[in-house]
Parts: sequence; structure tokens; C-alpha cells
Amino acid sequence: MSGIALTAPYLDTDADQLAFTLGHPAREALAVRDLTVGGLDVQLRLLGASHQVFAGPVRETVACLPGFEGGLPDAAAQDFDDWNYQFGARVQHFAALEFSKQVAQIRSRSDEHPQALYGIFPGFPEAVTALIVERQSTGLSWRTWHTYPQSGQIVATHTRLEAR
Repeated sequence: MSGIALTAPYLDTDADQLAFTLGHPAREALAVRDLTVGGLDVQLRLLGASHQVFAGPVRETVACLPGFEGGLPDAAAQDFDDWNYQFGARVQHFAALEFSKQVAQIRSRSDEHPQALYGIFPGFPEAVTALIVERQSTGLSWRTWHTYPQSGQIVATHTRLEAR
């Protein structure tokens, strides 16, 4: 799948403004992709420089949210009914040339993946939000990337949802 040219303007935010929540209601999305992966309904949602993933009982949000302090946890875990949820995030800083290479790899990986969704902001080809979901032996995993060209930051998250 190729990237979606988003119509919303790119906002000059950074990784420190992102908050992590579970169970947050659906927010207005710039793009949505509905999938069934491993028998579970999954919805990938682009929210500007952020995302939501709804998978089975999980409603994961990584976004700039009013009333929520920014800063992503390195790790989080929770049990949902018969599922174990594990989330991890990291923020990396890159010099300009390496940042461009990393963004190109994210875009290429997303282009080649059958269960991906990613958006590119107008006028900022290196401002990308990308999501990929995959089936695992006992559940699902998904990865997301949020790129911030003005600061050379890339936020990468990895989530696993496994049957218990």
C-alpha cells in the first residue's frame, strides 16, 4: 500500500507531547483502515501526528490529548479478558541524513506490507505516521512510527496482544 497524502496541515509537535492511553474513545481520524487479522477485527486510525489501534478488546491511543500529560512509557502491560497486552515505545534522535534514511525505510516497509496504513503530510514528505499489524502464533502485534522532521525524532512503538 502506498502512503496516503493527507490533507490536514502538519503541526509542529514533538515526541514529548504524545500521551499513551487505553480505552480512549475514537477520535476524529484522517484515515482509517479496517482489517481482520488472525480472526480479530482491527481498525488502524491515523490521527494527525498520532494513532489509534482498535484490536479485539484493546483501544490503544498514542496522541496529543488535552488533559493528558505528554511522555510515553517505555513499557506498559494490561490483561483484557482472555488477552495479555504489552506496549513499548522508544524515541530516537537522528541527524538529518540518517533521519531521511530512516523515514525512507519506514515508507518502504509500509508500502510493501499488506496490512499497513500510513499518511504523509502536505509539504512535509518526511512527516509520516505509519502503522503495520501482523498475525502472531497466539495473537497479533503491531508497530507504529511517528516522524518529526523539525527535530529529527522518530517515535517507534511495538505492541503485542496475545491470547492467555
